[in-house]
Amino acid sequence: MLARSHSFDHHRTPLIQRGGALAALRLIRSRRVGPATFHRLLAEHGSAEAALAALPGIARAAGMQDYTPCPASVAEAEIAAGQRLGARLLTWDDPEYPALLREIAEAPPVLWLRGDMSVLDRLPVAVIGARNASSLGLRMARGLASGLSQAGAAVIAGLARGIDTIAHEAALHRGTIAVMAGGIDKIYPGENTALAEAICETGLLITEQPPGIEPVARHFPARNRIISGLARAVVVIEAAHRSGSLITARCALDQGREVMAVPGHPMDARAAGCNNLIRDGALLVRNSADVLAGLQTNDRRAPAQNPAEPAEHSFTPATPAPAPVMTRARALQPAAVAERLASLGHRPHNKPAPYRLRDAGGPVDLEARILARLGPSPTEENMLIRDLGMPAAALAPAILALELSGRVQRMPGGRLARCDA
Repeated sequence: MLARSHSFDHHRTPLIQRGGALAALRLIRSRRVGPATFHRLLAEHGSAEAALAALPGIARAAGMQDYTPCPASVAEAEIAAGQRLGARLLTWDDPEYPALLREIAEAPPVLWLRGDMSVLDRLPVAVIGARNASSLGLRMARGLASGLSQAGAAVIAGLARGIDTIAHEAALHRGTIAVMAGGIDKIYPGENTALAEAICETGLLITEQPPGIEPVARHFPARNRIISGLARAVVVIEAAHRSGSLITARCALDQGREVMAVPGHPMDARAAGCNNLIRDGALLVRNSADVLAGLQTNDRRAPAQNPAEPAEHSFTPATPAPAPVMTRARALQPAAVAERLASLGHRPHNKPAPYRLRDAGGPVDLEARILARLGPSPTEENMLIRDLGMPAAALAPAILALELSGRVQRMPGGRLARCDA
């Protein structure tokens, strides 16, 4: 496999002089041209330049008068803006474009990347889940992502609050990939700006949107197909019955990727999506060892654990759950999974302060933040205190109030459970 350069040398690959790259950017930025249309035009006309020349005639035949493709000056301005941000533009036919992503039906015609591209050479595994995750869910995400990273995998997520943030944090030191919904300079949520900068040191930020574009609702499902397209497997931790994580799982199935899920308490709404996936044939996983074993079972190459590296977390050796029978790439999961998902319908660039691990957010109200971390499964009180990042003395009155109101029950062994979940 070709080694990738850590830095982006824009003089070594002057994109504006590469007519194909500029034409590809102009084509995808032209009005009413999306990824599917882009690839169809390339197939029909052989090159982006020929497709651009044919666009006005195609538009006239469709009843659109005075259609003009994206001007070269607009595409050149986008390239210049990306280069000022320290980002690199990759087109779909570039040798360094991620090979797995190129395979999907509507592969992004162009990508903006910022960081260390060598992380793309590692086994890619997506770890995604709920934004309002419980303490147990966050703990699972941290341990699973850390174990995958220690084993040499590249953890992929969407830079969202909750599970995604914890997965990025756990894999930060060895490199993680964050797929963004907006421009390469538009970090969302804003609270993850410092995390995004830290990711660039050892990992990669990726987006298909132009620099300066704020993320809007329609960008997130498109972002999700890139998360699954980059990965060999998608691991879902805490997903509600209808959630963005299940959109990613559906994309993974369409793309022939392995879908794995962490089971949860049947009375916890945050686990409903994962439990349904497992019921319908997704691979049940409990830790990183299960994920790696599942990939090896499906004849995919997984990195071996390096015995010389001290593990930051201990993982119980596990016998993986039986993997679904596989025929072709698109049949890695039983049809019931796909049918179930289909039925659901699924800043300025000032250098921020050094990134520090922190509570992944939540309601400002303390009692609401506590409830957001708890589920029907008992959680150790000490773990809850660590997750919230507050002194025990400050939390004690709020926990007591929740106990008295009947919303939290204290269990043996210093554990807490939510009563109304």
